[in-house]
Amino acid sequence: MATLKVTELDTSRPGFEAALTALLERSSETGAEVESAVRAIIEAVRRDGDQAVLSYSRRFDGLAAERLSDLELGAERLSAALGALPSHERSALEIAAGRIRAFHERQREQSWEYRDDDDNVLGQTITPLERVGLYVPGGRAAYPSSVLMTAIPAKVAGVGEVVMVVPAPEGDVNPLVLAAAHVAGVDRVFTIGGAQAVAALAFGTQTVPRVDKIVGPGNIFVAVAKRLVFGHVGIDMVAGPSEVVVICDETADPRWAAMDLFAQAEHDELAQSILLTPSARLLSAVREALERLLPSLERREIVRAALENHGALVRVRDLDEAVAVADRIAPEHLELMVADPRTLAARVRHAGAIFLGAHSAEVLGDYCAGPNHVLPTAGTARFSSPLGVYDFQKRTSIIMCSPPGAARLAETASVLARAERLTAHARSAELRMAGRKQR
Repeated sequence: MATLKVTELDTSRPGFEAALTALLERSSETGAEVESAVRAIIEAVRRDGDQAVLSYSRRFDGLAAERLSDLELGAERLSAALGALPSHERSALEIAAGRIRAFHERQREQSWEYRDDDDNVLGQTITPLERVGLYVPGGRAAYPSSVLMTAIPAKVAGVGEVVMVVPAPEGDVNPLVLAAAHVAGVDRVFTIGGAQAVAALAFGTQTVPRVDKIVGPGNIFVAVAKRLVFGHVGIDMVAGPSEVVVICDETADPRWAAMDLFAQAEHDELAQSILLTPSARLLSAVREALERLLPSLERREIVRAALENHGALVRVRDLDEAVAVADRIAPEHLELMVADPRTLAARVRHAGAIFLGAHSAEVLGDYCAGPNHVLPTAGTARFSSPLGVYDFQKRTSIIMCSPPGAARLAETASVLARAERLTAHARSAELRMAGRKQR
């Protein structure tokens, strides 16, 4: 097998910043043809509803249904899928679901209020969204873990109805995905996918109900569709390719580090795996382990492409600089395979999820540790957070003024409103002032 050619960088050498910037610039530009096609699909679904979705499902997925309702799977089908699973798969799903639920139950927010010195009542009401749509990839990719990670937080938040869409090319639906939907409490499942499924959820059709928010990963057509319907409906994020940064010191096992880099790279050819270490010996050992272990991987060609085009082994001066570089990247996943991971983690500002210690493999977070695996990508961890219960709730401010409180607040409001030359605002406030006659 050909030698694995992974980029090697050194922070002490000239040109490092430019090289890192180039490495991180995995193009997120959408081709004009893709965007145009997605816009046409969305408009057709808005205009023709069920018939447009059926037409695209026949064209792209080879489905021959006469009615869109034929593509809805009932609760008995989901239950049967769970019952038919081998015991070890069913047990794994239920264990993962239990851990994900336990973690997200701790994220619940509560409504609150207080009274100020003028007896005004101020507060915030927390309300769940009424209906949420989950997009779950289908076809070659099957991600029951994504079903759990999206549906369970929605249910914990109290969402009234969870509607799942999953493409089923030629009618093929992964039974583990259906079983996960049952375990997670999904209410309705439609075997539709692509931009047409996103549009159906965003605008509703005669059969598919309109939702308040759409979450979940998908291909470039799904990502573009989510971006284009945002504003008509909420979305979680427009996710880019997956990524991991692994920081190692001399204590790290190079085989473990290599396999964790592989695990991220096998997602797809655009995935990014980066190693940061101050140890020349460890860097060399990881490089050797990558070369030696690559032929044993089932998805070795995808891994090779990802590592050669987007991966890197980076020599840093020390662990402090490793953290600085990691913060510059703001990765989706950050592994700290070091002797004192807690101390190092305290210095990190930007990461979707941090995995502390060599035993905390990123793959455990992907499936069953408990925290959500839907994470900000492409540097958006600088300002974004993992998917959580809070994404399925909204906050409403509560203001109830007492007569004396209104009068006192009105004095301040009037001054500020007149400073902004909004005189109707000012007069509205002034009507609440004590002793002021209505004009």
